[in-house]
Amino acid sequence: MVPLAVSHGANFVAAAYRGMSPDNIKGLLLALSSSAFIGASFIIKKKGLKKAGASSVRAAVGGYSYLYEPLWWAGMITMIVGEVANFAAYAFAPAILVTPLGALSIIISAALAHIILHERLHIFGLLGCVLCVVGSTTIVLHAPQEREIESVKEVWNLATEPAFACYASIVIAAIFVLIFCYIPQYGQTNLLFYIGVCSLVGSLSVMGVKALGIALKLTFSGMNQLMYPQTWAFAILVLICVVTQMNYLNRALDTFNTAVVSPIYYVMFTSFTILASMMMFKDWDRQNPTQVATEICGFVTILAGTFLLHRTKDMADGGRGNGDPIPSLSMRLPKHADENGVSYEGIPLKCQELPRSP
Repeated sequence: MVPLAVSHGANFVAAAYRGMSPDNIKGLLLALSSSAFIGASFIIKKKGLKKAGASSVRAAVGGYSYLYEPLWWAGMITMIVGEVANFAAYAFAPAILVTPLGALSIIISAALAHIILHERLHIFGLLGCVLCVVGSTTIVLHAPQEREIESVKEVWNLATEPAFACYASIVIAAIFVLIFCYIPQYGQTNLLFYIGVCSLVGSLSVMGVKALGIALKLTFSGMNQLMYPQTWAFAILVLICVVTQMNYLNRALDTFNTAVVSPIYYVMFTSFTILASMMMFKDWDRQNPTQVATEICGFVTILAGTFLLHRTKDMADGGRGNGDPIPSLSMRLPKHADENGVSYEGIPLKCQELPRSP
């Protein structure tokens, strides 16, 4: 019975693999390699920071000795390679396939931290890793085929269709409202405003990255797209969006606990990106309801695994050996040790009162 079940499973995977287009396979491999490089880069950079901090002023207190540490630069180069692979993945595969696979970098980082940095991974954290893998596999096996595009002008036409134009207009209006109306007043007390800006801007940046990636792919194949103004318009869009996204993400990480920011950002960013991709490239128009429902289930499974992995990080890092329960998330969140091993005192998820200037 067992060999028969294994045989059926192998046949199912083989059939799913044959059903994937060559571009989807290239995008999948690039996305997987991106997650591997980015996940490993966190560990390499942390090792470099620790090594530099052991003999000089640490980065947490204003030191820059890590800039002279080869191990830290090795981590930076590894991260850049991962980001380039992620950029290239969008040129070959739909965002519905590429974006959710970013959760795998969390698994790789957690596994390497457990092995190399000896940061204990809780048993429920392992379960979270398994859920992420299962969800990612489900999405990969049922991802839509990449749309055939022959010119960056075609991407521009998709971006200016009423559905996506309406989405982009709503997103831009929401971003301005959040930045100028809500963040000045509530930014220090509720992380959803910072993360909201990052996620909304991120959904537009991914569409720009995909358009730019397609333009470069066509250019390298002999169909020069650099002479079209649309290519440079997408490049400017990506630059503006990435700078804005990183600015507000850094503010969120500086103000709130990383264990809370990371999963919420992943959920909102991935959700808005999938929605933007549906609006612009109409990925699900070429799929039946069963495939769409299966992809949604895979995405929800990844979300559950991501939250479980981050939540149990508190149990592993801040768990009490005396059996005392960990404080509720809604009460206080222990600020994790930063990359240099410097820990900070607990901070509330929502500040009750901020000091006012006289």
